[in-house]
Amino acid sequence: MRIGIVSDIHCNIEGLRTGLKLMGEVDDLFCAGDSVFQFRWSNDVVDLLRSSGAKVVLGNHEETLLGHDGERALSRPDIRRDLVDWLREQPYQLETVVDGKRVHMTHSSPWEPWREYRYPHEPIWSRAASLDCDTLIVGHTHFQMAQRFGSVLVINPGSAGDPRDHRNGFQLSVAVWDTTGGDVTFYDYQDPTRNFVHHSGQQ
Repeated sequence: MRIGIVSDIHCNIEGLRTGLKLMGEVDDLFCAGDSVFQFRWSNDVVDLLRSSGAKVVLGNHEETLLGHDGERALSRPDIRRDLVDWLREQPYQLETVVDGKRVHMTHSSPWEPWREYRYPHEPIWSRAASLDCDTLIVGHTHFQMAQRFGSVLVINPGSAGDPRDHRNGFQLSVAVWDTTGGDVTFYDYQDPTRNFVHHSGQQ
């Protein structure tokens, strides 16, 4: 099976659409949180995730926007209440089985404090080897990661909305996980909402 993985969209609908187009047809779609951006909401992003049947967890930006501090931001008349209600129903951690593989998805990491930024090079990820799952899907750092610790595959697709990873030239990215072979393919692309200078036909 081909499993599409996105994270940290941060209201960037064009970034999400581009990423989904690049990954092609997938059997399932996972979103590891932060589909919204602090006090900004996107009907388009949440609607696309819902209509795609995506498995979604909440991140720290949803925690802010869907909480008391976000009440004013969500009171605008153009915000669709059905989409807000749907996002509120999503969990902070998700455990499921895909193609016989046990998958655990959470926004930051399975370890407290959950808002902590834990980058791919940090030794804490070795603790993933003792998790009761086959694959751990995370987001939060906006840094790509596909690494095995023991028998556990840890995947971070990078960000589909707010590029911060210098290792791919500060591009947006999404990932596709092949459950049969265990391979993870990253798709890097320029943020379509930002202007780039073109020279001789190249970016």
